Amino acid sequence: MNSTREEQTVFVIDDDADVRDSLKWLLESVGLKVQTFENALDFFEAFDENESGCIVMDVRMPGLSGINAQKKLPEYNVELPVIMISAHGNVDMAVRALTQGAMTFIEKPFDDQVLIDHVHNALEKDRLRFSKRNSQARIREHYDSLTRRERQVLELIVKGFSNQEAADELAINRKTVEGHRAHMMAKMKVDSFAELVQVAIGLGLVRSIDQ
Repeated sequence: MNSTREEQTVFVIDDDADVRDSLKWLLESVGLKVQTFENALDFFEAFDENESGCIVMDVRMPGLSGINAQKKLPEYNVELPVIMISAHGNVDMAVRALTQGAMTFIEKPFDDQVLIDHVHNALEKDRLRFSKRNSQARIREHYDSLTRRERQVLELIVKGFSNQEAADELAINRKTVEGHRAHMMAKMKVDSFAELVQVAIGLGLVRSIDQ
């Protein structure tokens, strides 16, 4: 399943049914898709790693707390931004949530618009992550479609070899290199050397200057 912008979901995890219902009503009132869960384990069971969106989760819940559930997100391949909420917030709890990667920590009762703004920011962050992940997957598919020789040519070209130098390195003639280079550029769907270098950096074939 591939999620699009319209399919982003706000996953609300709170053991208080009244809170779940009020958050669902609030977020749906501004056009957002919402799924609610009584506890984190139910969320983990239902979550599809291809889904895009964000999590609004209570810090204190029976069984698996929000703080401990946050630690387990990587185990379930959950990369969504997290907004932690609590009626019993304190500095230590907020610091733990934020250092574990939460985008923000909001104390109840909170202003509706404040929560909505944080949710929109979280959705935008995940939209960018999802777009980048899909882009990287497409680049890898393009690279996997190259022949062994086309990959050799790519790696030499992005290292600064001229067509003639690549030909000498591979013990083939320059015209053959030019043909492989043209096919490789077409398959990688790039139009310039600069684009090719950026793609090669993304694939880990060369290192960027600031690394």
